[in-house]
Amino acid sequence: MESSSDTTTATTITSSPPSSWSVSPSSSSPPNSPPSPQVAVVVSPCAACKILRRRCAEKCVLAPYFPPNDPIKFTTAHRVFGASNIIKFLQELPEFQRADAVSSMVYEANARLRDPVYGCAGAICQLQKQVNELQVQLAQAQAEVVNMQCEQANFMTLFCMEMTQSPQASPPQQSLDNFTYIPQYGSSQNNMSILDENNVGSIWETLWT
Repeated sequence: MESSSDTTTATTITSSPPSSWSVSPSSSSPPNSPPSPQVAVVVSPCAACKILRRRCAEKCVLAPYFPPNDPIKFTTAHRVFGASNIIKFLQELPEFQRADAVSSMVYEANARLRDPVYGCAGAICQLQKQVNELQVQLAQAQAEVVNMQCEQANFMTLFCMEMTQSPQASPPQQSLDNFTYIPQYGSSQNNMSILDENNVGSIWETLWT
């Protein structure tokens, strides 16, 4: 009898956990939840490192200015200046001036490839010549505008002078009676009667003869 009571008390102790035990919140989640997928970030090397066939470091000086989708940009600059010179130029400049320096080097390299003798100096001379020609054309147009304005001003002064002098020098109006002849009433009938009498007299003279 004593052994049976001991076993029942042991089962009751083991079945009821103590109040100090804490239940983790992860136990409430389902046991078979899938793990979150990890996205693999693939960093492509810059165009400079890809052309030079070297590993593109995390802090590559050329990466911000020669993206991988524009390899011609670095190829042009590399053919004229060389990769080591480009890196040296960029390292000597502050970061806010490096983008302008890269654009200048690419422009000069393209000009040198188009014109190996003069390079960008030839392009600058041509642009300066065009500027001078346009300045001459602009000066001619401005001179023509000034002449037209002077002619218009002179015409307006002459017109105003004629308008002020016209009431004083206007001749008196002539009556239309001096130019047109208005016959008196009945004069036409008198003339016709005179012509008829002359004609009748001449007819009688011919008959008697």
